Amino acid sequence: MTIVEAKRICREYYEKTNPSEEDAFLLTEALGYLIEETKSPDYMVDLGSFYYESRQFDLALKYYEMAAEHNNLYAISNLGYIWYYGRTGEKNYEKAFRYFDRARRMGDIISAYKVADMYKNGYYVEKNYEKYKEIIEELYPKIKNTRRLNDPLPEIFSRLAGIRTKEGKPKAALHLYEKAMSFLAQRLRWHSFFGDLNIMKRMVEDVYKLQPFDPENMWLYDLFYLLASPHKIRFCFEDTTHEVESVEEDCAIVIRFDDKWFRTVDDLFRKTELDGELLTTRYEELYDFEVE
Repeated sequence: MTIVEAKRICREYYEKTNPSEEDAFLLTEALGYLIEETKSPDYMVDLGSFYYESRQFDLALKYYEMAAEHNNLYAISNLGYIWYYGRTGEKNYEKAFRYFDRARRMGDIISAYKVADMYKNGYYVEKNYEKYKEIIEELYPKIKNTRRLNDPLPEIFSRLAGIRTKEGKPKAALHLYEKAMSFLAQRLRWHSFFGDLNIMKRMVEDVYKLQPFDPENMWLYDLFYLLASPHKIRFCFEDTTHEVESVEEDCAIVIRFDDKWFRTVDDLFRKTELDGELLTTRYEELYDFEVE
């Protein structure tokens, strides 16, 4: 392998919306080679991110820590996530706060809203809702006009929507949720990351606490809401009708999509393909939703 070949493998991997296991293996080999040859923290972060998304958190921690030694902003922020959520089996809010605050002071907006979350929840720092609200309000104008899908517009808009809900302003909250979900759906179209699916799920649940479900205006991500209880939904893709059903079994809900079964709706979104692409990639091509 050469540096040119390794970079080509990486580029081709990132251009795919549904890479195979072989593609993933080639990526790890290429990034490992590039780290060895160039010592660049950017490749350390890329490999750490691959392992994070693959839920191999011990390896993600290793490569993020390597990159953080080079003062890489993205690695520092992601180390905050690892300790905040206890991805390697141990939560450590002190470490999480210190990494997030370090990245925030370096200008990272993502780490800034995570610092806000820690004030809201009282993790490591004293609980302070007004401090949380102040940070989120300050971040909103910095992000509201972005078109870059990796920017944290859904994360900040959804938090601000929660603030507006608490203020008794449901219309303002719903407007923010609508913008956030539309933006996040586009991000998921290109990359179905489990963390983004979790954000979408929470937003859908929050929306239907503020307004009733309208079957006439259903879209793919309403499945998060409907499949939490027994329902049967049909929709079309390229003139073919597909059926998804949630069934109560042994005090739990299991999901059927056509002739395949899934343990959870999360598994459905992560694994279901139509013509070689994930549902999240096809979401704009699905039509004629019908709830039974």
